[in-house]
Amino acid sequence: MKAYKTPWWARRYRHAGLVSMALPVLVYIIIFHYVPMVGLVIAFKDYVMSDGVFGSAWVGWANFARLFGSNDFPVAIRNTLTISLLRLTFGFFAPVVLALLLNEVRQLGYKRSIQTLTYLPHFFSWVILGGIFLMIFGSGGPINGVVKLLGAKPVNFLSDDVWFITILVVTGIWQGAGWGAIIYLASLSGISPQLYEAATIDGANRWRQTLHITIPCLVPTMITLFILSLGGILTAGFDQIYNLYNPMVYDVADIVDTYVLRRMMGLDLSLATAAGMFKGVVGLVLVVGSNVAARKLSKGEQGVW
Repeated sequence: MKAYKTPWWARRYRHAGLVSMALPVLVYIIIFHYVPMVGLVIAFKDYVMSDGVFGSAWVGWANFARLFGSNDFPVAIRNTLTISLLRLTFGFFAPVVLALLLNEVRQLGYKRSIQTLTYLPHFFSWVILGGIFLMIFGSGGPINGVVKLLGAKPVNFLSDDVWFITILVVTGIWQGAGWGAIIYLASLSGISPQLYEAATIDGANRWRQTLHITIPCLVPTMITLFILSLGGILTAGFDQIYNLYNPMVYDVADIVDTYVLRRMMGLDLSLATAAGMFKGVVGLVLVVGSNVAARKLSKGEQGVW
C-alpha cells in the first residue's frame, strides 16, 4: 500500500507556532541587515548627498583604486591582521582551557561562582572598561604606582606600541573568555558519562580522560567556532580599540573600522563604503573557504554547513 505523504502546506501549518516565533527575527534581519546592503552601490559611485544614492554618477572601480593606492589603508589592513591574528592565536584556546578547568570543579556552588565572575565582564561596555583600563594603566595609575615603589621608571603603557598591543590582546581575552566558555561547557555536558566510566575501568586518570575523551569531543565545536571567528578577522575589536587608542599609537592601532570612521567623518562616504565592502567580502571568502577545507579534511563530518 502506498504511503500517504503529507502536503507541504499541512507540514507548515503544523509548525505554525515555531514559524510565528521566528518571524520577528526574520523581519529584523531583513530590515536592518539586508535592506541596507542596497547602499553598497555607493562604493561604485561618486556619491553626492544632494544627488542621492541612485542619482550620483557611476565611477566603477575608481574608489577601490583610490583606496588601495592610499598610504594609510594598507597600514590599517596590516594593523587589523596583526591584532586579529594575535587575538586568534592566544584568545581562541582561552575559553577551551577555562571550560576544561571549570569542568573539573566538583563543588557546584564554587563552580557557579567562578563561572559567573568569568563571564560577567562580557556584559560591560568597552566605554566603561576602556575608562577603567585607561585609569589603571595611565601614567598616574596603580600599575605605575607599583612600578615606582619597586624603584623603576614609570612605563607609558598606552603610548608604547608593544605594550599597547599587549594590553589590547590580554584585556580582550579577559573580557571574552568566560562568555566563550559557556559554549564549551554546554558541549561538555553532552558527553556520555559511560565513556569516562569505561576509561576509569581501563585505568585512565583524569588527565588521560581529558586528553582522549574530553578534547576529541570538543573538536567539532572548536572547528565551528574557528570558522565563524575567521569571518571577523578584519574587525579586530573596534569598540575596544576606539576607547583605548590615542594618536601616539596610531601606527599600530589604526584598523579598518577606525579608517572607515574617519572617512565617514570626512564625508568621503564612497571611500568608506568601498573599505567596508572589501572587509565584508574578505570575511565571506574566509568563512566559505575554511568551511570547505574543514569538510574536505574531515570527509564531510565537520563544518558549519
